[in-house]
Amino acid sequence: MLKKMLSILLVMVALTGCASKEQASSTNGTENKPSAQKVELLISAAASLTDSLNEIKTAYQQEHNNIELTFNLAASGTLQKQIEQGAPADLFLSAGKKQMTALVDKQLIEQDQQVNLLTNELVMVVPKDSNLAIQNIKDITSSNVKKIAVGEPESVPVGNYTKESLTFYQLWDTIQAKTVFAKDVKQVLHYVESGNTEVGFVYKTDALTSQKVTVALTLEPDSHKAIEYPVGIVKATKHPQEADEFYKYLQSKAAQDIFIKYGFSIPNQ
Repeated sequence: MLKKMLSILLVMVALTGCASKEQASSTNGTENKPSAQKVELLISAAASLTDSLNEIKTAYQQEHNNIELTFNLAASGTLQKQIEQGAPADLFLSAGKKQMTALVDKQLIEQDQQVNLLTNELVMVVPKDSNLAIQNIKDITSSNVKKIAVGEPESVPVGNYTKESLTFYQLWDTIQAKTVFAKDVKQVLHYVESGNTEVGFVYKTDALTSQKVTVALTLEPDSHKAIEYPVGIVKATKHPQEADEFYKYLQSKAAQDIFIKYGFSIPNQ
């Protein structure tokens, strides 16, 4: 009888041990199961898109919790050169067609994977508390205007548009002694906001984001090339599917509504 009871006891201990192992195995399997890793998309984008893209990032990541959007914001010419030199990027959003065309010509972006996304306007701004009486563009030659902030024309699209416009009005050479060049449109805006310059030329969208400047004039569209914002997928992207999905999202109504909120216009609308 005693032997029988001992045998039953040994069987029960063995079964308990097996159950414990199975439970541990099941638990370990759950703990060791790799979680889905986030995909980081690196977006090289014109500085003038900063505010709108930050809002788009929030909206997009709420719908796509496996995506982390990281923005490299700078002058479009600077971003173009970075991509040409092999800097990592999945998408490129330029504030000028020239920079996108250069990358397409060098086969760094496919022609059929880029599209004109937005348009903008060129405006002249002054500090909010300015006493300048600006009636027309030629008033910038006044002795009261001592410094004028302009984006560097060679690398900053807004600077190139400004140069084209002021050349159209035959003022570019006249104001050279007063010109303070900036690395991007945000720096132009900062120079005016801080009062370091009496006047600056920025996009309408940048002027709308500031409480410290006033739009004195909107430059005639005929005085410069159309201000276009193309977006394209960089050929060297390591995440082609995710890059394509975000590329398409930027063209969706949800994204367009955000861009419009910040003052951009949608082509052909």
